[in-house]
Amino acid sequence: MTIASAEYTGSYIHLDKCPKADRPEYAFIGRSNVGKSSLINMLTGRKNLAKTSSSPGKTQTINYFIINDAWYLVDLPGYGFAKAARSQRQQWERMIESYIRKRENLICLFVLIDSRLSPQKNDLDFVNELGEWQIPFTIVFTKTDKNTQSETAGNIKSFMEKMKSHWEFLPQYFQTSAVKKTGRIPILELIEEYNIRFGAIASKNP
Repeated sequence: MTIASAEYTGSYIHLDKCPKADRPEYAFIGRSNVGKSSLINMLTGRKNLAKTSSSPGKTQTINYFIINDAWYLVDLPGYGFAKAARSQRQQWERMIESYIRKRENLICLFVLIDSRLSPQKNDLDFVNELGEWQIPFTIVFTKTDKNTQSETAGNIKSFMEKMKSHWEFLPQYFQTSAVKKTGRIPILELIEEYNIRFGAIASKNP
C-alpha cells in the first residue's frame, strides 16, 4: 500500500462525536510511552503527523487521521499511566472501552507492546479483556532496535507463552522499529487486505 495522503481530522472524547462510521477504521493503543506516535508516523511516512513526546500520557483524546481519503487511522490514549489522577484514568478507561466495544466500523485494534520489557501484567490483562469482549486485534511489538536480537526474541516469546494460559489460538503479531522502519510493509499489507474485505462486504450491503 502506498500512503498518498494522511491528514489529521480531529480529536474527540465522546464516541457519538467521532466521524461518521462510513470507512474502515484501524485503532492503535498501548501502554504509555510504548512508541505509538512514532509508529504511526513511520507507517504513514509523515514525521509529525502524530505528536511524539517524552512525557507519558500525552495522548488524552481519540485522535483521527484520514489515510488516502479511504480509511481512518485512530490514535487512542495509552493505558496504565500511573501518574495521572485516579478520576482521570477512569475517564480514559471509560472512553477507551466505549470506543473499542461500540465503534461498528473498527476493523482491527493494533495493540502495541514494548519489546524491551519482559511481559507486563497490564498488557496481558488488557489483551485478555479484549478476548472477553471478542474484539479483533493484532499485537505490534515496538522498539525492536533497542535491545539485542536475542533479548527481543526472548521477551516476545515470553509474552506469547504467557498468553497461552488464556488463549487457545494466539493472535497475529508484528515486530517493528520506528527507527529502522521494520514492520511497516507487513502492517500496511494487512490493512490493505482488510480494506479489500471491507469493500466487498459493503458492496453486498449498500
